[in-house]
Amino acid sequence: MTDTTRVPRICLVVALTAAWLSIAFHPVRAALATVKIVGPGAVTCAQFTNDAKQNPAVQRDYLAWAQGFMSAILLTRPSGVDDGLDLNPSTFPLLKQLEFLLNHCMQQPSADFSDAVEGLYKRLRKEGTT
Repeated sequence: MTDTTRVPRICLVVALTAAWLSIAFHPVRAALATVKIVGPGAVTCAQFTNDAKQNPAVQRDYLAWAQGFMSAILLTRPSGVDDGLDLNPSTFPLLKQLEFLLNHCMQQPSADFSDAVEGLYKRLRKEGTT
């Protein structure tokens, strides 16, 4: 192979690789941009704390939504990641989890409630696995 054919061939390989990468990862970016979280927990932290103050019984609904949301996170984790994670460990029971969500949302009222739930999930990871 001469130097004159080597340069175009390298350029072709680079161009094809770049094209493949843009096609391969485009659906991932598009899917992330169109995700819409729904349900009672699809609110801001400010809305959650306001609802909790106005009607304390609604906290149960938010906590149930949070448990479902975290279960979905857990189910979508790759094999070997978070296996055996307990979403209701005796060291961090549901009432303590609710307290975590309330504190998080009082400190960050403009955040989404789902962000608080993700923070809780990360906190539960620190509690360990069963």
